[in-house]
Amino acid sequence: MPPSRQGDERTSRPPLLEIVIPAYNEEGRLPGGLLQLCAKLARMPFPTAVIVVDNNSTDSTAEIVRTWPRGKVPVRLTRCEVPGKGAAVRAGLLETRAPFVGFLDADMATDLSAIDVAFGLLLSGERVVVGSRAHAFSDVENRHSRVRELGAVGFRALARALVRGVSDTQCGFKFFDGALAREVAARLRTPGFAFDVELLARCADRGANILEIPVQWRDMPGSRFSPARHSAGIVLELGRIWLTLRLEPRAAAAPAWEPPLDPVGYP
Repeated sequence: MPPSRQGDERTSRPPLLEIVIPAYNEEGRLPGGLLQLCAKLARMPFPTAVIVVDNNSTDSTAEIVRTWPRGKVPVRLTRCEVPGKGAAVRAGLLETRAPFVGFLDADMATDLSAIDVAFGLLLSGERVVVGSRAHAFSDVENRHSRVRELGAVGFRALARALVRGVSDTQCGFKFFDGALAREVAARLRTPGFAFDVELLARCADRGANILEIPVQWRDMPGSRFSPARHSAGIVLELGRIWLTLRLEPRAAAAPAWEPPLDPVGYP
């Protein structure tokens, strides 16, 4: 069968796996990231698709996705007007329809070979599979400053109080049972950096085991996170998550979004 026919047949079927990429001003990193991801997914023996969520970018991020060449792996654009990576991931997950879904950072800091492991575990019955840089068998190249590393240690200690048993809530590599991801995303209320904590805590509240897997992770240049500028807001976000999760069963409705001052959470 000619390659074009193979591509047409593949894209005509509903995807078994959809991957969300939140993007804020990613014109520099997104093309390379999409090339890597689409090449990886094209080698998988089932239909896949990619959703890029433009989070109010002021550069050519949206145009890159709109003009992305048609291929074996459909790439489509959706928009999220609420600032923050958490808001963008939420919007992307709610756009999915596949039985299995995930999200990755646009910089592809996590080696994509982990997709095979995560998907295999989902097929075997796991409902949440996340990459962990803290895993004993992970290979991590970290160029962060000492101040940022100390901040990460403090954040992880606070996050463990909300998501017990998970050593790294913030790695930008997470895969889910699709129905669970959409159910939890609909309840997600943290738009900024700490959204992963709320997302995983809600999955655990629904009885899902959160399985951490080792990854190869490379610190990529271009991080927008600043410990001095964002730390206080992150602590406040964690406090809101703690309060929300404890009061929500008694609440008549979910709390409203409280957008961050910066598009926090992008690597």
